[in-house]
Amino acid sequence: MKNESTKQKPAKICYEHIGGKLGQLLAVSFAEKGWIAKKNNSDKHFYITDLGEKEFTKLGIDISEIKSENL
Repeated sequence: MKNESTKQKPAKICYEHIGGKLGQLLAVSFAEKGWIAKKNNSDKHFYITDLGEKEFTKLGIDISEIKSENL
């Protein structure tokens, strides 16, 4: 049995996305910051906003690797 201080929290990757609680927390945080948004609340998918493009770039994330889609 592991000591509590050595336990690590999972960052699950499923196919090409971060899943699990970390993925959920990131999505909520990015939406609250205005980095991602939905056209309508009922939409399933988010899109990256202009602000998000700037902020992800500041973090060193190359969003040019993300293919554009009709959402």
